[in-house]
Amino acid sequence: MLDFSQLRCFVAVAEELHFGRAAARLNMTQPPLSRQIQVLERVLDAQLLDRTSRSVRLTAAGRSFLPEARHILRLAETATHVTRQVAAGRSGVLKLGFTAASAYDFLPRLVTACREALPDVMLSLREMVTKDQIEGLLSGQIDAGLIRPPVTHPELDSARALAEPLVAALPAGHPLAAKESLALTDFAGAPFIAYAPHEAHYFHDLVVTLFAEAGVQPSVRQQLTQIHSILALVRAGLGLALVPEAAERLRFEAVAFRPLALPRPRPAELYLTWRREQDDPLLGRLRAVVRDMSAP
Repeated sequence: MLDFSQLRCFVAVAEELHFGRAAARLNMTQPPLSRQIQVLERVLDAQLLDRTSRSVRLTAAGRSFLPEARHILRLAETATHVTRQVAAGRSGVLKLGFTAASAYDFLPRLVTACREALPDVMLSLREMVTKDQIEGLLSGQIDAGLIRPPVTHPELDSARALAEPLVAALPAGHPLAAKESLALTDFAGAPFIAYAPHEAHYFHDLVVTLFAEAGVQPSVRQQLTQIHSILALVRAGLGLALVPEAAERLRFEAVAFRPLALPRPRPAELYLTWRREQDDPLLGRLRAVVRDMSAP
C-alpha cells in the first residue's frame, strides 16, 4: 500500500535529483530517505530511479509516476485543508430556508454579514413558508430556517433573529396619510386588507389580537397571503393594511407608510430555527452571525 511519506520522499528526490539535497529539504538524513524510496519501489514493483555515485536519474517508470505522486499528495493536502475548514465551521454549504417577508430587509443583511464573517461558506437559499420550513428542517432538506413563531416542535430549537414594528400602509392620497402616526382607533370601520387566517396565520393572528385588544373592528374587504399582494391592493385604493416595517423597502408607488402608536409594542418576530441535535459547526457560526445582528 502506498504511504504518503514514501510519496513525499520520492517527489523530493525526483525534483532535486540529489539525495543529499532532498534529505535536507525533508529535514531528514539520507539513509532513511533511501530506505523509503526502496520500500516504494518494492510496493510498486518498479524501479523509479537510476542511482550512481555521481548522479540520480528518473527511469521511464519514475517519469510516469511523478505526476501521479504529486497529484495524490495535492489531493491529500486539499482533503486535509477542507476537512479542517469544515470542522471549524469556516467552509461548506449551509441550506437556509426563509419566508418571503424576511427577504425584504433581514435576509439581504444576513447574506452580507455571512459573506464578511464566513467568506468560504456558500449559502443555499430556499424561499419557503413557515410550515414547509419546519418539515424541511425535520427531513434534513434545510439546515436552518428563518420562520415565524411559535416554534414548538420538540426536535427544533430557535433564537429570535428579528423583532420589527408593524406600520400602517395606506393610499398616498388617503386623508389619514396627513397624520404623522396612526392609532388603532383610526382603523375603526375603515376598509381593511387583512391576512388570510390559514396561509398567513402568524400575521393574521397578530393583527386580529391588536385590534381585539384595542376594541377596534375594521371592515375587512380582502384576505391575502403575501405582503406585496396586500400592498398592491392598498395602492389600488381598496383599503388600509398593517405590514411589517421592512415592507417599506418594496417602495410601492402611491402607498404611504405611517408608524403605529400602540399602548404596548407587539412586534413582528422572526426566528432562526434548527434541529436540536444538529452538530454542524457551520450552524454555530451562522447562529453567532445572527446573534451579532440582533444585538442591541
